Amino acid sequence: MLRFALFVIAVFLQPATLRAVPVTDSASLQQALQDKQTTIELNPGTYRGNVLITYSTTLNCKTGAVLDADNQGDALRITAADVTVRGCTIINWGGDLTAMNAGIFVEQQAASVQLTHNQLKGNTFGIWIDASRDALITHNRIEGNLDIRSQDRGNGIHLYAAQGANVAHNEVWYTRDGIYIDTSNGNRLHNNHLHHLRYGVHYMYSHHNEVSHNRTHHTRTGYALMQSKHLQVFGNQSDQDENYGILMNFITDSHLHHNRISNVQTGSNPTGAATITGAEGKALFIYNSVFNIIENNYFQSSDLGIHLTAGSEDNRISGNAFIHNRQQVKYVSNRTQEWSYAERGNYWSDYLGWDRNQNGVGDTAYEPNDAMDKLLWTYPLARLLINSPAVATLRWIQQAFPVLRPPGVQDSYPLMAPIAQAQGVTP
Repeated sequence: MLRFALFVIAVFLQPATLRAVPVTDSASLQQALQDKQTTIELNPGTYRGNVLITYSTTLNCKTGAVLDADNQGDALRITAADVTVRGCTIINWGGDLTAMNAGIFVEQQAASVQLTHNQLKGNTFGIWIDASRDALITHNRIEGNLDIRSQDRGNGIHLYAAQGANVAHNEVWYTRDGIYIDTSNGNRLHNNHLHHLRYGVHYMYSHHNEVSHNRTHHTRTGYALMQSKHLQVFGNQSDQDENYGILMNFITDSHLHHNRISNVQTGSNPTGAATITGAEGKALFIYNSVFNIIENNYFQSSDLGIHLTAGSEDNRISGNAFIHNRQQVKYVSNRTQEWSYAERGNYWSDYLGWDRNQNGVGDTAYEPNDAMDKLLWTYPLARLLINSPAVATLRWIQQAFPVLRPPGVQDSYPLMAPIAQAQGVTP
Protein backbone atom coordinates (compact mmCIF):
# COMPACT_ATOMS: atom_id res chain seq x y z
CA MET A 1 0.00 0.00 0.00
CA LEU A 2 2.79 2.41 0.84
CA ARG A 3 4.45 1.79 -2.53
CA PHE A 4 1.11 2.34 -4.33
CA ALA A 5 0.48 5.55 -2.41
CA LEU A 6 3.92 6.88 -3.34
CA PHE A 7 3.22 6.05 -6.99
CA VAL A 8 -0.08 7.97 -6.93
CA ILE A 9 1.60 10.99 -5.30
CA ALA A 10 4.40 10.92 -7.88
CA VAL A 11 1.90 10.91 -10.74
CA PHE A 12 0.11 13.98 -9.39
CA LEU A 13 3.39 15.77 -8.80
CA GLN A 14 4.70 15.31 -12.34
CA PRO A 15 5.98 18.61 -13.82
CA ALA A 16 3.33 20.54 -15.69
CA THR A 17 5.60 20.68 -18.75
CA LEU A 18 4.63 17.07 -19.44
CA ARG A 19 1.00 18.10 -19.96
CA ALA A 20 1.13 20.07 -23.20
CA VAL A 21 -1.97 22.03 -24.17
CA PRO A 22 -2.69 21.61 -27.90
CA VAL A 23 -3.59 24.81 -29.76
CA THR A 24 -5.19 24.98 -33.20
CA ASP A 25 -6.08 28.65 -33.83
CA SER A 26 -5.33 32.19 -32.68
CA ALA A 27 -8.21 32.28 -30.20
CA SER A 28 -7.15 29.09 -28.43
CA LEU A 29 -3.55 30.35 -28.33
CA GLN A 30 -4.65 33.54 -26.59
CA GLN A 31 -6.75 31.48 -24.18
CA ALA A 32 -3.81 29.20 -23.36
CA LEU A 33 -1.64 32.25 -22.68
CA GLN A 34 -4.29 33.75 -20.40
CA ASP A 35 -4.60 30.46 -18.52
CA LYS A 36 -0.79 30.45 -18.06
CA GLN A 37 -0.30 26.95 -19.34
CA THR A 38 3.25 25.74 -18.72
CA THR A 39 3.55 24.02 -22.12
CA ILE A 40 1.71 25.10 -25.24
CA GLU A 41 1.87 23.07 -28.43
CA LEU A 42 0.93 24.79 -31.68
CA ASN A 43 -0.52 22.52 -34.33
CA PRO A 44 0.01 23.34 -38.05
CA GLY A 45 -1.74 26.52 -39.10
CA THR A 46 -1.35 30.30 -39.17
CA TYR A 47 -1.68 32.22 -35.90
CA ARG A 48 -2.22 35.92 -36.56
CA GLY A 49 -1.54 38.85 -34.29
CA ASN A 50 1.07 39.77 -31.69
CA VAL A 51 1.92 37.11 -29.12
CA LEU A 52 2.86 38.28 -25.61
CA ILE A 53 4.34 35.81 -23.11
CA THR A 54 4.26 37.12 -19.53
CA TYR A 55 5.06 33.99 -17.51
CA SER A 56 7.43 31.01 -17.64
CA THR A 57 6.27 28.62 -20.33
CA THR A 58 7.37 26.50 -23.26
CA LEU A 59 5.95 27.23 -26.70
CA ASN A 60 6.45 24.26 -29.02
CA CYS A 61 5.52 24.61 -32.68
CA LYS A 62 4.82 21.61 -34.84
CA THR A 63 5.93 21.70 -38.47
CA GLY A 64 3.65 24.11 -40.34
CA ALA A 65 2.81 26.31 -37.33
CA VAL A 66 3.28 29.95 -38.36
CA LEU A 67 3.13 33.12 -36.26
CA ASP A 68 2.11 36.00 -38.55
CA ALA A 69 2.14 39.51 -37.02
CA ASP A 70 0.34 41.13 -39.99
CA ASN A 71 3.14 43.73 -40.33
CA GLN A 72 2.46 45.24 -36.91
CA GLY A 73 4.76 45.42 -33.87
CA ASP A 74 6.66 42.39 -32.58
CA ALA A 75 5.51 38.97 -33.65
CA LEU A 76 6.48 37.56 -30.25
CA ARG A 77 7.38 39.55 -27.14
CA ILE A 78 8.71 37.87 -23.99
CA THR A 79 8.58 39.62 -20.60
CA ALA A 80 9.14 36.64 -18.25
CA ALA A 81 12.13 34.51 -17.33
CA ASP A 82 12.60 30.84 -18.23
CA VAL A 83 10.61 30.90 -21.47
CA THR A 84 11.36 28.45 -24.30
CA VAL A 85 10.28 28.99 -27.91
CA ARG A 86 11.02 26.07 -30.17
CA GLY A 87 10.39 25.20 -33.81
CA CYS A 88 8.23 28.19 -34.77
CA THR A 89 8.03 29.92 -38.15
CA ILE A 90 7.69 33.67 -37.57
CA ILE A 91 6.89 36.15 -40.34
CA ASN A 92 5.59 39.65 -41.13
CA TRP A 93 6.41 41.56 -37.98
CA GLY A 94 6.44 45.37 -38.07
CA GLY A 95 8.83 47.44 -40.16
CA ASP A 96 9.59 50.29 -37.72
CA LEU A 97 13.32 50.34 -36.91
CA THR A 98 12.86 53.19 -34.44
CA ALA A 99 10.34 51.14 -32.46
CA MET A 100 12.78 48.18 -32.65
CA ASN A 101 10.16 45.90 -34.15
CA ALA A 102 11.41 42.32 -34.06
CA GLY A 103 10.33 38.80 -34.80
CA ILE A 104 11.17 37.94 -31.19
CA PHE A 105 11.78 40.71 -28.63
CA VAL A 106 13.13 39.69 -25.21
CA GLU A 107 12.77 42.28 -22.43
CA GLN A 108 15.30 42.91 -19.65
CA GLN A 109 13.55 40.91 -16.94
CA ALA A 110 13.24 37.86 -19.19
CA ALA A 111 16.34 35.95 -18.08
CA SER A 112 17.32 32.46 -19.26
CA VAL A 113 15.16 32.53 -22.38
CA GLN A 114 15.75 29.72 -24.87
CA LEU A 115 15.06 30.31 -28.57
CA THR A 116 15.83 27.22 -30.63
CA HIS A 117 15.13 25.82 -34.10
CA ASN A 118 12.93 28.74 -35.18
CA GLN A 119 12.67 30.21 -38.68
CA LEU A 120 12.19 33.95 -39.03
CA LYS A 121 11.68 36.07 -42.13
CA GLY A 122 11.01 39.81 -42.00
CA ASN A 123 12.16 43.33 -42.79
CA THR A 124 13.55 44.54 -39.46
CA PHE A 125 15.23 42.88 -36.47
CA GLY A 126 15.02 39.11 -36.23
CA ILE A 127 15.80 38.47 -32.55
CA TRP A 128 16.38 41.38 -30.13
CA ILE A 129 17.80 40.63 -26.68
CA ASP A 130 17.30 43.77 -24.61
CA ALA A 131 19.62 43.73 -21.56
CA SER A 132 18.48 40.29 -20.40
CA ARG A 133 20.83 37.62 -19.03
CA ASP A 134 21.77 34.08 -20.04
CA ALA A 135 19.83 33.85 -23.29
CA LEU A 136 20.30 30.69 -25.36
CA ILE A 137 19.86 31.33 -29.10
CA THR A 138 20.62 28.23 -31.15
CA HIS A 139 19.81 26.59 -34.49
CA ASN A 140 17.61 29.43 -35.75
CA ARG A 141 17.44 30.52 -39.41
CA ILE A 142 16.86 34.24 -39.94
CA GLU A 143 16.27 35.78 -43.36
CA GLY A 144 15.94 39.48 -44.13
CA ASN A 145 14.57 41.20 -47.21
CA LEU A 146 17.02 41.68 -50.08
CA ASP A 147 14.65 44.15 -51.76
CA ILE A 148 15.19 46.70 -48.97
CA ARG A 149 18.35 48.82 -48.76
CA SER A 150 20.89 47.34 -46.36
CA GLN A 151 20.78 50.33 -43.97
CA ASP A 152 16.97 50.09 -43.78
CA ARG A 153 16.95 46.47 -42.59
CA GLY A 154 17.34 45.29 -39.02
CA ASN A 155 20.05 42.99 -37.72
CA GLY A 156 19.49 39.27 -37.63
CA ILE A 157 20.40 38.82 -33.95
CA HIS A 158 20.79 42.00 -31.88
CA LEU A 159 22.25 41.89 -28.38
CA TYR A 160 22.05 45.08 -26.34
CA ALA A 161 23.54 45.15 -22.80
CA ALA A 162 23.23 41.38 -22.73
CA GLN A 163 25.28 39.14 -20.44
CA GLY A 164 25.90 35.42 -20.54
CA ALA A 165 24.28 34.89 -23.94
CA ASN A 166 25.12 31.75 -25.91
CA VAL A 167 24.53 32.34 -29.63
CA ALA A 168 25.35 29.23 -31.64
CA HIS A 169 24.57 27.28 -34.82
CA ASN A 170 22.36 30.00 -36.32
CA GLU A 171 22.20 30.94 -40.01
CA VAL A 172 21.54 34.58 -40.91
CA TRP A 173 21.35 36.19 -44.35
CA TYR A 174 19.89 39.25 -46.12
CA THR A 175 19.60 41.26 -42.88
CA ARG A 176 21.76 44.34 -42.18
CA ASP A 177 24.32 42.66 -39.88
CA GLY A 178 24.23 39.00 -38.97
CA ILE A 179 24.97 39.34 -35.24
CA TYR A 180 25.24 42.82 -33.69
CA ILE A 181 26.48 43.07 -30.12
CA ASP A 182 26.48 46.40 -28.27
CA THR A 183 27.60 47.13 -24.69
CA SER A 184 27.40 43.42 -23.88
CA ASN A 185 29.93 41.50 -21.81
CA GLY A 186 30.63 37.84 -21.15
CA ASN A 187 28.87 36.33 -24.18
CA ARG A 188 29.74 33.52 -26.63
CA LEU A 189 29.08 33.69 -30.37
CA HIS A 190 30.13 30.43 -31.96
CA ASN A 191 29.48 28.10 -34.88
CA ASN A 192 27.17 30.52 -36.72
CA HIS A 193 26.84 30.74 -40.53
CA LEU A 194 26.53 34.37 -41.67
CA HIS A 195 26.37 35.41 -45.32
CA HIS A 196 25.13 38.04 -47.80
CA LEU A 197 25.18 40.81 -45.18
CA ARG A 198 26.85 44.13 -44.44
CA TYR A 199 28.81 42.76 -41.45
CA GLY A 200 28.74 39.13 -40.39
CA VAL A 201 29.61 39.87 -36.73
CA HIS A 202 29.59 43.49 -35.50
CA TYR A 203 31.02 44.36 -32.07
CA MET A 204 30.62 47.73 -30.35
CA TYR A 205 31.75 48.57 -26.79
CA SER A 206 31.62 44.92 -25.71
CA HIS A 207 34.26 43.25 -23.55
CA HIS A 208 35.30 39.77 -22.40
CA ASN A 209 33.46 38.01 -25.19
CA GLU A 210 34.25 34.98 -27.34
CA VAL A 211 33.84 34.80 -31.13
CA SER A 212 34.74 31.31 -32.27
CA HIS A 213 34.26 28.87 -35.14
CA ASN A 214 31.89 31.10 -37.10
CA ARG A 215 31.81 31.22 -40.89
CA THR A 216 31.16 34.29 -43.03
CA HIS A 217 31.08 34.75 -46.78
CA HIS A 218 29.74 37.29 -49.27
CA THR A 219 29.58 40.08 -46.71
CA ARG A 220 31.12 43.53 -46.94
CA THR A 221 33.03 42.75 -43.72
CA GLY A 222 33.19 39.35 -42.10
CA TYR A 223 34.06 40.39 -38.53
CA ALA A 224 33.84 44.08 -37.59
CA LEU A 225 35.39 44.38 -34.12
CA MET A 226 35.12 47.93 -32.79
CA GLN A 227 35.71 49.80 -29.54
CA SER A 228 36.12 46.62 -27.49
CA LYS A 229 38.70 44.81 -25.39
CA HIS A 230 39.51 41.37 -23.99
CA LEU A 231 38.03 39.51 -26.96
CA GLN A 232 38.86 35.89 -27.74
CA VAL A 233 38.55 35.48 -31.52
CA PHE A 234 39.55 32.05 -32.82
CA GLY A 235 38.68 29.31 -35.27
CA ASN A 236 36.62 31.62 -37.50
CA GLN A 237 36.48 31.55 -41.30
CA SER A 238 35.99 34.38 -43.76
CA ASP A 239 35.83 33.56 -47.45
CA GLN A 240 34.88 35.83 -50.36
CA ASP A 241 34.03 38.77 -48.13
CA GLU A 242 34.46 42.03 -50.00
CA ASN A 243 36.16 44.80 -48.02
CA TYR A 244 37.56 43.22 -44.85
CA GLY A 245 37.84 39.71 -43.49
CA ILE A 246 38.55 40.98 -39.97
CA LEU A 247 38.39 44.68 -39.11
CA MET A 248 39.92 45.78 -35.80
CA ASN A 249 39.04 49.34 -34.81
CA PHE A 250 40.14 50.47 -31.30
CA ILE A 251 40.59 46.87 -30.11
CA THR A 252 42.91 46.27 -27.15
CA ASP A 253 44.11 43.36 -25.02
CA SER A 254 42.52 40.78 -27.31
CA HIS A 255 43.69 37.44 -28.71
CA LEU A 256 43.09 36.48 -32.36
CA HIS A 257 44.30 33.04 -33.30
CA HIS A 258 43.67 30.12 -35.67
CA ASN A 259 41.33 32.12 -37.93
CA ARG A 260 41.35 31.50 -41.68
CA ILE A 261 40.72 34.52 -43.91
CA SER A 262 40.78 34.02 -47.68
CA ASN A 263 39.69 35.58 -50.97
CA VAL A 264 38.89 39.04 -49.62
CA GLN A 265 38.75 40.90 -52.88
CA THR A 266 37.10 44.09 -54.01
CA GLY A 267 37.65 43.09 -57.63
CA SER A 268 34.17 41.60 -57.75
CA ASN A 269 32.84 45.16 -57.83
CA PRO A 270 31.88 45.79 -61.50
CA THR A 271 32.70 49.49 -61.16
CA GLY A 272 36.37 48.62 -60.76
CA ALA A 273 36.70 50.16 -57.28
CA ALA A 274 39.71 47.95 -56.58
CA THR A 275 41.81 50.24 -58.75
CA ILE A 276 41.31 53.10 -56.26
CA THR A 277 44.05 53.34 -53.66
CA GLY A 278 42.85 52.17 -50.27
CA ALA A 279 39.95 50.16 -51.74
CA GLU A 280 41.73 46.83 -51.69
CA GLY A 281 40.09 43.84 -50.09
CA LYS A 282 41.95 43.46 -46.78
CA ALA A 283 42.19 40.10 -45.03
CA LEU A 284 43.03 41.92 -41.76
CA PHE A 285 42.77 45.67 -41.17
CA ILE A 286 44.08 47.05 -37.87
CA TYR A 287 43.22 50.66 -36.98
CA ASN A 288 44.35 52.28 -33.72
CA SER A 289 44.50 48.91 -31.95
CA VAL A 290 47.26 47.99 -29.50
CA PHE A 291 48.40 45.29 -27.06
CA ASN A 292 46.77 42.46 -28.99
CA ILE A 293 48.14 38.99 -29.76
CA ILE A 294 47.64 37.91 -33.38
CA GLU A 295 49.03 34.45 -33.98
CA ASN A 296 48.59 31.25 -35.99
CA ASN A 297 46.10 32.73 -38.45
CA TYR A 298 45.91 32.20 -42.22
CA PHE A 299 45.58 35.26 -44.46
CA GLN A 300 45.56 34.19 -48.06
CA SER A 301 44.53 34.91 -51.66
CA SER A 302 43.33 38.44 -50.87
CA ASP A 303 44.09 41.83 -52.39
CA LEU A 304 45.97 42.78 -49.20
CA GLY A 305 47.07 40.45 -46.42
CA ILE A 306 47.30 42.88 -43.52
CA HIS A 307 47.03 46.66 -43.26
CA LEU A 308 48.04 48.55 -40.10
CA THR A 309 47.58 52.27 -39.54
CA ALA A 310 46.73 55.01 -37.01
CA GLY A 311 49.11 53.96 -34.27
CA SER A 312 48.47 50.22 -34.41
CA GLU A 313 51.72 49.31 -32.70
CA ASP A 314 52.74 47.15 -29.75
CA ASN A 315 50.82 44.16 -31.09
CA ARG A 316 52.41 40.71 -31.02
CA ILE A 317 52.21 39.20 -34.51
CA SER A 318 53.76 35.76 -34.99
CA GLY A 319 53.07 32.28 -36.33
CA ASN A 320 50.70 33.58 -39.02
CA ALA A 321 50.72 32.49 -42.66
CA PHE A 322 50.51 35.11 -45.42
CA ILE A 323 49.91 33.13 -48.59
CA HIS A 324 49.56 34.45 -52.15
CA ASN A 325 48.08 37.83 -51.28
CA ARG A 326 48.48 40.35 -54.08
CA GLN A 327 50.23 42.55 -51.50
CA GLN A 328 51.26 41.01 -48.21
CA VAL A 329 51.59 44.03 -45.91
CA LYS A 330 50.67 47.69 -45.87
CA TYR A 331 52.06 49.54 -42.86
CA VAL A 332 51.84 53.28 -42.27
CA SER A 333 53.89 54.58 -39.33
CA ASN A 334 57.16 56.21 -38.33
CA ARG A 335 58.45 53.28 -36.28
CA THR A 336 59.81 49.92 -37.37
CA GLN A 337 57.73 46.93 -36.26
CA GLU A 338 59.30 43.57 -35.39
CA TRP A 339 56.89 40.76 -36.24
CA SER A 340 58.29 37.79 -34.37
CA TYR A 341 58.13 36.44 -30.86
CA ALA A 342 60.56 34.13 -29.08
CA GLU A 343 62.51 33.69 -32.32
CA ARG A 344 59.39 32.62 -34.19
CA GLY A 345 58.08 34.80 -36.98
CA ASN A 346 55.47 34.31 -39.71
CA TYR A 347 55.28 32.39 -42.96
CA TRP A 348 55.45 34.48 -46.15
CA SER A 349 54.73 32.80 -49.48
CA ASP A 350 56.95 35.33 -51.32
CA TYR A 351 59.95 34.95 -49.01
CA LEU A 352 63.03 34.21 -51.12
CA GLY A 353 65.46 33.40 -48.32
CA TRP A 354 66.94 30.05 -47.36
CA ASP A 355 67.31 27.84 -44.31
CA ARG A 356 70.83 26.40 -44.28
CA ASN A 357 70.67 24.87 -40.81
CA GLN A 358 67.23 23.30 -41.45
CA ASN A 359 65.66 24.68 -38.25
CA GLY A 360 62.49 25.83 -40.03
CA VAL A 361 63.42 29.52 -39.80
CA GLY A 362 64.82 31.63 -42.64
CA ASP A 363 68.41 32.83 -42.33
CA THR A 364 67.61 36.37 -43.48
CA ALA A 365 64.90 38.73 -42.31
CA TYR A 366 61.75 39.37 -44.33
CA GLU A 367 60.99 43.05 -44.95
CA PRO A 368 57.80 43.53 -46.95
CA ASN A 369 57.58 47.33 -46.85
CA ASP A 370 60.33 49.21 -48.61
CA ALA A 371 60.30 52.64 -50.23
CA MET A 372 59.07 51.11 -53.47
CA ASP A 373 56.02 49.66 -51.72
CA LYS A 374 55.18 53.09 -50.29
CA LEU A 375 55.54 54.61 -53.75
CA LEU A 376 53.11 52.04 -55.15
CA TRP A 377 50.55 52.83 -52.42
CA THR A 378 50.65 56.48 -53.41
CA TYR A 379 50.76 55.92 -57.17
CA PRO A 380 49.00 52.62 -58.02
CA LEU A 381 49.71 53.01 -61.75
CA ALA A 382 53.40 52.60 -60.97
CA ARG A 383 52.69 48.87 -60.61
CA LEU A 384 53.20 48.69 -64.38
CA LEU A 385 56.92 49.15 -63.67
CA ILE A 386 57.14 46.59 -60.88
CA ASN A 387 59.45 44.25 -62.83
CA SER A 388 61.52 46.96 -64.48
CA PRO A 389 65.30 47.43 -63.97
CA ALA A 390 64.62 50.81 -62.34
CA VAL A 391 62.59 49.23 -59.51
CA ALA A 392 65.20 46.50 -59.01
CA THR A 393 67.90 49.19 -58.80
CA LEU A 394 65.98 51.18 -56.19
CA ARG A 395 65.54 48.09 -54.02
CA TRP A 396 69.24 47.21 -54.33
CA ILE A 397 70.17 50.73 -53.21
CA GLN A 398 67.97 50.34 -50.10
CA GLN A 399 69.70 47.11 -49.16
CA ALA A 400 73.17 48.53 -49.77
CA PHE A 401 72.45 51.73 -47.85
CA PRO A 402 70.10 50.92 -44.92
CA VAL A 403 70.02 54.56 -43.85
CA LEU A 404 67.75 55.18 -46.83
CA ARG A 405 65.30 52.48 -45.73
CA PRO A 406 61.99 53.87 -44.36
CA PRO A 407 60.35 52.49 -41.18
CA GLY A 408 58.34 49.36 -41.82
CA VAL A 409 57.71 45.76 -40.88
CA GLN A 410 60.57 43.39 -40.21
CA ASP A 411 60.24 39.68 -39.53
CA SER A 412 63.64 38.55 -38.26
CA TYR A 413 62.64 34.87 -38.00
CA PRO A 414 60.47 34.11 -41.05
CA LEU A 415 59.05 30.58 -41.07
CA MET A 416 59.82 28.26 -43.96
CA ALA A 417 56.40 26.54 -43.76
CA PRO A 418 52.99 27.48 -42.28
CA ILE A 419 52.50 26.21 -38.75
CA ALA A 420 49.19 24.47 -39.52
CA GLN A 421 50.72 22.75 -42.55
CA ALA A 422 53.59 21.45 -40.42
CA GLN A 423 50.98 19.90 -38.12
CA GLY A 424 49.37 18.05 -41.01
CA VAL A 425 46.47 20.41 -41.68
CA THR A 426 45.99 21.34 -45.32
CA PRO A 427 46.09 25.14 -45.69
